[in-house]
Amino acid sequence: MRMSRPPFVFGAGRDLAAAVETHLFGIAPNHSGSTFLWQAVATCRRIWNQGRESRWMRGFAGPRLRWDPEPGRSAPRLIWAADRHWVGVLTNAEAYDWPRICKAWYFQAYARDPAASVFYTKSPANLVIVDELVRHFRNAKFLFMVRNPYAVCEGICREHEHRRPPGVAPLTALFPGRSLPELAATHVVNCLAWQRRNVEAHGGRGVFFTYEAMCAEPERVARKIRALVPALDDLNLRQRLKVKGIYDEMLTDMNARQIARLDAGEVAAFNRVFRRHREVLAYFGYDLMEAPAGRNGAAPA
Repeated sequence: MRMSRPPFVFGAGRDLAAAVETHLFGIAPNHSGSTFLWQAVATCRRIWNQGRESRWMRGFAGPRLRWDPEPGRSAPRLIWAADRHWVGVLTNAEAYDWPRICKAWYFQAYARDPAASVFYTKSPANLVIVDELVRHFRNAKFLFMVRNPYAVCEGICREHEHRRPPGVAPLTALFPGRSLPELAATHVVNCLAWQRRNVEAHGGRGVFFTYEAMCAEPERVARKIRALVPALDDLNLRQRLKVKGIYDEMLTDMNARQIARLDAGEVAAFNRVFRRHREVLAYFGYDLMEAPAGRNGAAPA
């Protein structure tokens, strides 16, 4: 009886150092739609994928993201760019053992095709170490993406409220006197500033697009990605995928529904930060929005 061919091949039994021709990294702030992009890229037959984000992989030898961060070893999971200290933790080159990290990533990778030649991974905090990724990985290429900052802030605040583990102090405990909306907005503008730096320094190694463009014109964005990495000739962004165990649907622009959840006080808090960094938002085509009138106090924007 002929045995059916297994659906995956695994890096543990192969020499990925020789097989991988391109290292592709998804570079985007958290809550920007990069998980859907990752899942879509993972369906390509010539991709070596990972089952988790890169910093959550077993054996990752570098700073991690945690709900309860440890100084010098990890950073706050949702708002790590809100403070220079935590950015310093993540950008400390001496904190990374890249040969060990690469070995762990390769060992746990899997692909649909034995001839897979593109290794793909993503983690939001990789946004601040693109220089290191270029330095340590052969033929490093990047998918740079950003999203409407109000929708990103809404996602951060909602996840903190609903998914913070029992017994773990709120993130505001790390920053006395600063509200969660203020921290979220500070995190987002700092992430956008880093992404601007990445695009300007390494744009030739990657493609840039917004979440909004990916949702509105998935075929055009897919063509840009295929032009960057021709091996991904079967990339399809218009498909139904499971994301974070929460969503299972076609690619959908969720900005409107998320922004509609915001009340006037939250928008006003975001704007107090965004107003000081309008040039960063404008660089990516975003502008300030007005606080919704008549909701939760109707605070001024």
